[in-house]
Amino acid sequence: MKARRVRGVVAALAAVMVTSLAAACGGGGTTAEGGASAPAGGAPAEKSELRLGFFPNITHSTALVGVEKGYFTKALGDNVTLKTSTFNAGPAAIEAVFSGAIDATYIGPNPAINAWEKSKGQAIKIVAGAASGGVYLVVKPEINTIEDLKGKKVATPQLGNTQDVALRYYLDEKGIKTDTKGGGEVSIVPQENSLTLQTFATGDIDAAWVPEPFASRLIQESGGKVLIDERDLWPNKQFVITHLIVRQEWAKEHPDLVKKLIEGHVESTAFINSDPAGAATAVNAQLEKLTGKPLKPEVLDSALKNITFTNDPIASSLVGSADHAIKVGLLKPIDLTGIYDLTTLNGILSAKGETAVSDK
Repeated sequence: MKARRVRGVVAALAAVMVTSLAAACGGGGTTAEGGASAPAGGAPAEKSELRLGFFPNITHSTALVGVEKGYFTKALGDNVTLKTSTFNAGPAAIEAVFSGAIDATYIGPNPAINAWEKSKGQAIKIVAGAASGGVYLVVKPEINTIEDLKGKKVATPQLGNTQDVALRYYLDEKGIKTDTKGGGEVSIVPQENSLTLQTFATGDIDAAWVPEPFASRLIQESGGKVLIDERDLWPNKQFVITHLIVRQEWAKEHPDLVKKLIEGHVESTAFINSDPAGAATAVNAQLEKLTGKPLKPEVLDSALKNITFTNDPIASSLVGSADHAIKVGLLKPIDLTGIYDLTTLNGILSAKGETAVSDK
């Protein structure tokens, strides 16, 4: 009995010595599969995840290219998994942010403003610009002036969305009455952009204030014409149509991932501007994966030429959009101070020798 107990103690001590020696000598070694080195003690490097949202739309080409070309994945590195989610409208994306389902998303100005207002400045931060322009009032051939819209039906993507606010504000400035229930001198019909393609073709609507590629499709597929290029309504013909926001709670916990995300964003923007043909191919490839159908080359080329892709969030236009929404009764007075955090973006741009962007 005693002999067996002694042998057991000796075996246990030997096992401890072997384990200690391995720990002392083996820290930083490769895995059995010849992969990356494991931390001391043999535990694998901890994996994390970044959940990114965007729309399957031309105005979100920075995201489409970043995913298709692997710029986000490259910037995030091997230990971070990129998980993407697509949305058809801003409110759905903002709801995903509020619920913690996503960490960051590409989105238009008015949904970001609404998120800031609803959360009292606690939910989101705008960390980079993405796109400017690419929005038009497309009308039937017989409509030649804004006055010709009286008694007509004009579509927008959604009540209170960026284009809906722009249309209502523009008509108000021209003294043309509208309301949010379809009345007024011009009947505004909020509906999904895909439905607008059908209703414009059938004559159920007479015009639409829409972003690309829907503007180009209305022109090329249904004989519409441009009455207003929204760029003409803004200083320097620039206004934000898409920017990148992050969930504040997540960003505070993962500043390293925020930086990596923006690095991928900057690289994607650079590729779009340096290789338009390559960007068009990447955009259409990603659209086909997401929707099952690529855009026609002529629509794709027209749409991309009408949009400026930029890291600059064009902050002054965000303030303008908020003022417009307040004036037409779709937003309460709001203070946007603090909605931007461009520190990380400007650090990345500075390291590349590029000009910093402003939050004013």
